[in-house]
Amino acid sequence: MITHKQIKKLIEYPKSGIISKEIFKTNKFDATLFCMAKDTDISDHTSTREALVFVLEGKGIFRLERKAIKMEAGILIHMESNAVHSLRAEKNTSFILTLLNKF
Repeated sequence: MITHKQIKKLIEYPKSGIISKEIFKTNKFDATLFCMAKDTDISDHTSTREALVFVLEGKGIFRLERKAIKMEAGILIHMESNAVHSLRAEKNTSFILTLLNKF
């Protein structure tokens, strides 16, 4: 079965905080759209799963194992499982988080 989503139409920014929307979920991966309002922070945390973050639009800082990575359209970030990371949106920022399942 072929499925698709028009991601740009799913982007909506809250006045504050974060909106998340599941895009696809399979036995191999989960893909979720995150829309962060300007000046929103996500504090240090980890995931037990390997992940990819693809920035769609906006501006912010993604901290991965203490390294600052600019979040801007087109940036793709790879994270190993259990990597400490945090985010700060300097402008309204959207990204797709893809979590990979272990086999």
